[in-house]
Amino acid sequence: MNDPEKAKSTFKEGFSCSQAILSTFCEKFNLDRNIALRLADSFGGGMARMGLTCGAVTGALMVIGLKEGRTSAGDGEAKERTYRLVREFFTRFEKRNGTIACKELLGCSISTDEGLKYAQGKELFTTLCPKFVADAAEILDELI
Repeated sequence: MNDPEKAKSTFKEGFSCSQAILSTFCEKFNLDRNIALRLADSFGGGMARMGLTCGAVTGALMVIGLKEGRTSAGDGEAKERTYRLVREFFTRFEKRNGTIACKELLGCSISTDEGLKYAQGKELFTTLCPKFVADAAEILDELI
Protein backbone atom coordinates (compact mmCIF):
# COMPACT_ATOMS: atom_id res chain seq x y z
CA MET A 1 0.00 0.00 0.00
CA ASN A 2 1.46 3.39 -0.97
CA ASP A 3 1.46 6.42 1.35
CA PRO A 4 -1.71 8.10 0.01
CA GLU A 5 -3.63 4.81 0.25
CA LYS A 6 -2.28 4.13 3.73
CA ALA A 7 -3.21 7.64 4.89
CA LYS A 8 -6.72 7.33 3.46
CA SER A 9 -7.12 3.92 5.07
CA THR A 10 -6.06 5.29 8.45
CA PHE A 11 -8.49 8.18 8.07
CA LYS A 12 -11.31 5.81 7.14
CA GLU A 13 -10.57 3.77 10.30
CA GLY A 14 -11.74 6.79 12.27
CA PHE A 15 -8.56 8.71 12.92
CA SER A 16 -8.41 12.42 12.12
CA CYS A 17 -6.83 13.80 8.98
CA SER A 18 -3.77 15.01 10.89
CA GLN A 19 -3.36 11.64 12.58
CA ALA A 20 -3.68 9.85 9.25
CA ILE A 21 -0.84 11.87 7.75
CA LEU A 22 1.61 11.85 10.66
CA SER A 23 1.08 8.16 11.44
CA THR A 24 1.60 7.24 7.78
CA PHE A 25 5.05 8.85 7.70
CA CYS A 26 6.19 8.43 11.31
CA GLU A 27 8.08 5.18 10.82
CA LYS A 28 10.34 6.81 8.22
CA PHE A 29 11.61 9.03 11.01
CA ASN A 30 11.71 6.46 13.84
CA LEU A 31 8.69 8.00 15.55
CA ASP A 32 6.48 5.52 17.36
CA ARG A 33 3.03 5.27 15.72
CA ASN A 34 1.15 5.63 19.02
CA ILE A 35 3.10 8.77 19.85
CA ALA A 36 2.39 10.12 16.36
CA LEU A 37 -1.34 9.43 16.80
CA ARG A 38 -1.37 11.19 20.17
CA LEU A 39 0.69 14.12 18.96
CA ALA A 40 -1.52 14.80 15.93
CA ASP A 41 -4.89 14.18 17.59
CA SER A 42 -5.69 17.77 18.53
CA PHE A 43 -5.01 19.08 15.01
CA GLY A 44 -7.94 17.28 13.35
CA GLY A 45 -10.85 19.25 11.91
CA GLY A 46 -8.74 22.33 11.38
CA MET A 47 -7.31 22.24 14.90
CA ALA A 48 -9.76 20.76 17.38
CA ARG A 49 -12.64 21.08 14.91
CA MET A 50 -12.19 24.87 14.74
CA GLY A 51 -12.16 24.83 10.92
CA LEU A 52 -8.78 26.56 10.71
CA THR A 53 -5.84 24.97 8.87
CA CYS A 54 -6.83 21.56 7.46
CA GLY A 55 -5.58 18.71 9.63
CA ALA A 56 -4.05 16.96 6.62
CA VAL A 57 -1.96 20.10 6.15
CA THR A 58 -0.91 20.39 9.80
CA GLY A 59 -0.05 16.69 9.79
CA ALA A 60 2.11 17.31 6.74
CA LEU A 61 3.86 20.21 8.49
CA MET A 62 4.76 17.87 11.34
CA VAL A 63 6.21 15.41 8.82
CA ILE A 64 8.23 18.17 7.19
CA GLY A 65 9.49 19.12 10.65
CA LEU A 66 10.55 15.54 11.26
CA LYS A 67 12.44 15.56 7.97
CA GLU A 68 14.12 18.96 8.07
CA GLY A 69 13.39 20.62 11.41
CA ARG A 70 16.23 22.06 13.39
CA THR A 71 17.43 20.68 16.68
CA SER A 72 19.81 23.51 17.38
CA ALA A 73 18.51 27.04 17.91
CA GLY A 74 21.29 28.45 15.75
CA ASP A 75 20.69 26.18 12.75
CA GLY A 76 19.35 28.80 10.38
CA GLU A 77 19.91 26.59 7.34
CA ALA A 78 17.59 23.86 8.66
CA LYS A 79 14.99 26.47 9.55
CA GLU A 80 15.08 27.91 6.04
CA ARG A 81 14.92 24.43 4.42
CA THR A 82 11.91 23.63 6.58
CA TYR A 83 10.15 26.89 5.76
CA ARG A 84 10.85 26.47 2.02
CA LEU A 85 9.33 22.98 2.08
CA VAL A 86 6.31 24.23 4.02
CA ARG A 87 5.72 27.05 1.53
CA GLU A 88 6.07 24.61 -1.36
CA PHE A 89 3.65 22.21 0.31
CA PHE A 90 1.13 25.05 0.75
CA THR A 91 1.49 26.08 -2.89
CA ARG A 92 0.90 22.54 -4.15
CA PHE A 93 -2.00 21.82 -1.80
CA GLU A 94 -3.69 25.12 -2.64
CA LYS A 95 -3.20 24.47 -6.35
CA ARG A 96 -5.09 21.19 -5.98
CA ASN A 97 -7.74 22.35 -3.53
CA GLY A 98 -7.92 26.14 -3.61
CA THR A 99 -7.10 26.69 0.06
CA ILE A 100 -5.56 25.15 3.18
CA ALA A 101 -8.46 26.27 5.42
CA CYS A 102 -10.70 23.45 6.64
CA LYS A 103 -13.89 25.52 6.67
CA GLU A 104 -13.27 26.69 3.11
CA LEU A 105 -12.44 23.17 1.92
CA LEU A 106 -15.66 21.86 3.45
CA GLY A 107 -17.79 24.88 2.62
CA CYS A 108 -19.01 25.15 6.20
CA SER A 109 -17.67 25.84 9.66
CA ILE A 110 -17.51 22.66 11.70
CA SER A 111 -16.75 24.80 14.77
CA THR A 112 -20.51 25.31 15.22
CA ASP A 113 -23.11 22.67 15.98
CA GLU A 114 -25.02 23.64 12.85
CA GLY A 115 -21.94 23.47 10.64
CA LEU A 116 -20.89 20.12 12.08
CA LYS A 117 -24.39 18.68 11.56
CA TYR A 118 -24.37 20.03 8.01
CA ALA A 119 -20.98 18.43 7.27
CA GLN A 120 -22.10 15.13 8.76
CA GLY A 121 -25.43 15.22 6.93
CA LYS A 122 -23.74 15.91 3.62
CA GLU A 123 -21.14 13.24 4.42
CA LEU A 124 -18.32 15.72 3.77
CA PHE A 125 -15.93 13.81 6.03
CA THR A 126 -16.31 10.71 3.87
CA THR A 127 -16.65 12.36 0.45
CA LEU A 128 -14.19 15.28 0.62
CA CYS A 129 -11.68 14.67 3.41
CA PRO A 130 -10.16 11.45 2.05
CA LYS A 131 -9.08 13.40 -1.04
CA PHE A 132 -7.38 16.05 1.10
CA VAL A 133 -5.60 13.35 3.08
CA ALA A 134 -4.45 11.59 -0.10
CA ASP A 135 -3.36 14.89 -1.65
CA ALA A 136 -1.28 15.75 1.42
CA ALA A 137 0.39 12.33 1.37
CA GLU A 138 1.10 12.55 -2.38
CA ILE A 139 2.62 16.00 -2.03
CA LEU A 140 4.78 14.82 0.87
CA ASP A 141 5.97 11.88 -1.21
CA GLU A 142 7.02 14.37 -3.90
CA LEU A 143 8.74 16.75 -1.48
CA ILE A 144 10.53 14.45 0.91
